[in-house]
Amino acid sequence: MTSLRVLIAEDQVLLRSGIARLLEDAGMEVVAQAGDAVDLLRKVRAHRPDVAIVDVQMPPDHTDDGLRAAVRIREELPDVAVLVLSQFLEERFALELVGDDARRVGYLLKDRVMDVDSFVAAVRRVAAGGSALDPDVVGRMVGRPRDGDPLAALTPRELDVLGLMAEGRSNRGIAEALSVGDPAVEKHATRIFQKLGLGGEPTEHRRVLAVLAFLRAG
Repeated sequence: MTSLRVLIAEDQVLLRSGIARLLEDAGMEVVAQAGDAVDLLRKVRAHRPDVAIVDVQMPPDHTDDGLRAAVRIREELPDVAVLVLSQFLEERFALELVGDDARRVGYLLKDRVMDVDSFVAAVRRVAAGGSALDPDVVGRMVGRPRDGDPLAALTPRELDVLGLMAEGRSNRGIAEALSVGDPAVEKHATRIFQKLGLGGEPTEHRRVLAVLAFLRAG
């Protein structure tokens, strides 16, 4: 099996090196590293990695340069998956990054890197076409009142299931998180799709559309 080709953009050298080491230990190939947003764009265009891991705040401005570069990568090179790391819990960053397509994209707080297995799984998931949204971002959105939005018809348990979908979890992962069986998750997912008017789409595409509905309603 061909190893994933990864590019890491992070201006803190020690953190960048640490991420590179753990991904290499997981069998991935780090094809390039970048310390600023300009270098990131240049190297992504040159190397066309499977995944670009990008810090939100990078030189030259140290504001949201990395995020803006990540959005540009998604526009210019849709085959390159993007996983953005942020020091702060900013829902608007996640929303801007995802845009109109929840495939091949992730947004995680930097602390998640310390959970190596979960972080590596998130990298693999976005490379495979899935999504990986930070549980804290999803949790904040789930906790909001939803009167008058497309998700108002969902039950609390259906919102839980949809939130876990937004994190990128499989049906089995959702079942484990909620301590229920796989058939229960499938029933909840079917009801979610029906209530959101997504009954005629293939399952994977329905999941993407449901996640987008969740984010837009947040």
